[in-house]
Amino acid sequence: MESFLSNNAIYIVMIIVLIVWAGIFFYLFSLDKRIKNVEKELKDGVQK
Repeated sequence: MESFLSNNAIYIVMIIVLIVWAGIFFYLFSLDKRIKNVEKELKDGVQK
């Protein structure tokens, strides 16, 4: 196992970085969706 980690360390780091970026992207996407819903509710509430 140790030789696998030492021989493929760059790939393991790249996978971890990819997972972190995917998490950030998912968080920002969901945050944007929630903000759009709040803006829509505020806009609809003002017009009524």
